[in-house]
Amino acid sequence: MAAGGESMPVGDGPLVGGLAVKWRVLVGGFLSYMFDALDFTLLAMALPLMIKELNITMADAGLLGTATLLGVGLSGVIMGWFSDSYGRRLGLMSGIAVFGVFTVAVAFAPGYYSILVLRFIAGFGLGGIFGIIAALIVETWPAKQSGFAAAFAFSSWPIGFGSAALAAGYVLPRYGWRALFLFGGASLLALLYIYLYVPESQTWLEQQKSRKTANVAKAPIGEIFSPALFRLTIFGTLSSSFALLAYWGVNLWVPTFLVTERGMDIARMSMFVVALNVGMFIGYQLFGFLAYKIGGRRALLVNFIGGTITVPLYAWVTDQTVLFWMGPLMACFFTYSGIFGSYFAKLYPMQVRSLGAGFCFNVGRGFSALSPYLLGFVATQYGLAVGIGMCGGSFALAGLMMLFLPEAKD
Repeated sequence: MAAGGESMPVGDGPLVGGLAVKWRVLVGGFLSYMFDALDFTLLAMALPLMIKELNITMADAGLLGTATLLGVGLSGVIMGWFSDSYGRRLGLMSGIAVFGVFTVAVAFAPGYYSILVLRFIAGFGLGGIFGIIAALIVETWPAKQSGFAAAFAFSSWPIGFGSAALAAGYVLPRYGWRALFLFGGASLLALLYIYLYVPESQTWLEQQKSRKTANVAKAPIGEIFSPALFRLTIFGTLSSSFALLAYWGVNLWVPTFLVTERGMDIARMSMFVVALNVGMFIGYQLFGFLAYKIGGRRALLVNFIGGTITVPLYAWVTDQTVLFWMGPLMACFFTYSGIFGSYFAKLYPMQVRSLGAGFCFNVGRGFSALSPYLLGFVATQYGLAVGIGMCGGSFALAGLMMLFLPEAKD
């Protein structure tokens, strides 16, 4: 039984075109989250050139990341409710369409403030993706396998991140930062795949029939704050908030840090970012397996302890060879989102599963909107190394919040 009380599906599930639905969902989730990552990373890679061309400060540049994450936080509530009320498939396709179109639009934006607005709208599309993928995986995979499946789906993040870094290494020196944002249109390939191959969740369809028979209204947003779920929602949101505060503080600014404070050119910086994401991909698989063995909560605690230690060390290192090898090691502990996906989804009953998982994670992303701006402000005063090093303390707070949460039951 799942934490929400309903029986979970077993086996491979029904076939669609000769392939089990659960595998189609896994591929769709993998592609969707990969392009989610690519969108975020395009901004991070473009920032060093945008700062020069737009003649803005680091704090102003950080505000572009903040605007994106504010859109994500708002979307985590609205798109989660939309998915629980009108379908996982429609919600996922809508989110992909929004962030794909408005990322491309940045390439044609006339100035800083228009980019700020476009990033907010793109963030609104991005925010719904995580919770919907998590709900789809929990509803189509056997309970014991869902944690590992979710970790694999969300391990596409470093692939999207690394792809954006490779594209930046070629495009930025030749065509500038505006051309880089055109790559956001590639996300529409994920939308096409989901439209053609991913069916609606049968569990969601059956639940909707039951709600209609009982004449029950659409999924109530306030239910995730009911007495039975209040503690889960509050501490889940706090844990993801601190984890994401640390993550975005590091990842949005690492490319700029490597260029401005460690003396790398754009091409070399891109290769370092690719190596960092290789480590992150490996970490997703390792921690997905660890969650399978010892449970999501314990795996998250190990993850946050590792981040607490390695992030300040990375900021302190000046030797480029050590930085190259230290990056993948640090990035192994940036893989909590894969575990969060299955863990949060299992904590909530089906009727608010996408909303609950999406709220905890994406309101956390909304809270982390403070990070790019604050770290940019700190960097202006003390340097990026100091700001990045401070993010280790935020990982420690994420682990502390996990102590107030239960282990999710299969």
